Amino acid sequence: MTDFVLAISKEHFNVIAKLASIVWHEHYTSIIGKAQVEYMIAKFQTSEAMQQQAKEGYQYYIIKYENENVGYLSIKKNNDDLFLSKIYLLKDYRGKKIGKTAFNFIEEKAKEHQCKTISLTVNKNNKDAIKAYEKIGFKNVEAFVIDIGNGFVMDDYKMVKTF
Repeated sequence: MTDFVLAISKEHFNVIAKLASIVWHEHYTSIIGKAQVEYMIAKFQTSEAMQQQAKEGYQYYIIKYENENVGYLSIKKNNDDLFLSKIYLLKDYRGKKIGKTAFNFIEEKAKEHQCKTISLTVNKNNKDAIKAYEKIGFKNVEAFVIDIGNGFVMDDYKMVKTF
């Protein structure tokens, strides 16, 4: 059983920050290196940073599977698009259809908000994620590089799914 808990308290964001540290270290170190992982966690994935993002319109959800905290996601409505800012699962819970359930949840949120598209960004070297997104209907629409400070960049694709 998969559940989605809207993060509204400091405790919720503390849980997400712990999940972020685990997921980012286990998944992204091989893609972007340890130094950039540490920088991005400190800049974007602390409890305080995510609480600030929530004030700016991002909604964070803890993903629970069989009552365990196994991941998180973040969405933000931008006009008629729902931007999927983050979706991460702990390694041991991948392949259990939790991601598919999460995308169904995200699509329901997009429909609730009367969005016509869902967009996301993904690192160009995150091949497995790109394949998974394509499999569920996302199209690669743009490549871009964004300077995020401290000598680091996000070298990503923008992907969009239209309803």
